[in-house]
Amino acid sequence: MPLSTRAAYCCVPGLYSPVERRANLLRRLSRWYARAGRDLPWRKTTDPYAVLVAEVMLQQTQVSRVLPAYAAFLARFPTLAVLARAPLGEVLRAWGSLGYPRRARDLHLAARANPAALPETRGELDTLPGIGPYTSGAVACFAHGHDEAFADVNVARVLGRIERGAAIPLREAEALDRRLLPQGGSAWWHHALMDLGAMVCTARAPRCEVCP
Repeated sequence: MPLSTRAAYCCVPGLYSPVERRANLLRRLSRWYARAGRDLPWRKTTDPYAVLVAEVMLQQTQVSRVLPAYAAFLARFPTLAVLARAPLGEVLRAWGSLGYPRRARDLHLAARANPAALPETRGELDTLPGIGPYTSGAVACFAHGHDEAFADVNVARVLGRIERGAAIPLREAEALDRRLLPQGGSAWWHHALMDLGAMVCTARAPRCEVCP
């Protein structure tokens, strides 16, 4: 039986060097992602605005609920400038049943502050209303190709189980993420970790037998 991702990375202490363990992990995870990764619309664009909309919607909301809302929101507000010109009430109505309407308000404020274009660097993105370190890292990574480290509870769970067999704190997960992510490949790496956490390495009843 093939070794799981965790076993491939951290079993048999001393048998593999850290460099070999990391290379093995990246190889197995990239093969799994190429075969089993989710086909999501926001992964097909590098438009910073569209990526930001997706990342804000995905905060505390399941992918299945975000999919139709994302398409409808971008159809109504296709650009940052269009969103900036729209009345807040219209934006909130378009946000609909996603919940946490403050996210829509913050997105609207960010558009009004930057109607021409969003900032590019993580530090500048961090200054936008409602944009925390995870979202700024995700936008810098997925829209601009920056090798940024960022982790939510799902990524922390996956990385923690790979490294220790249990979830780890977010700060520790981000440090581990920074050490492991492939240079120039931060986007596929994070997408793969997210998908592994959603489909295999779940919080409850993880499917360890099919882990890559």
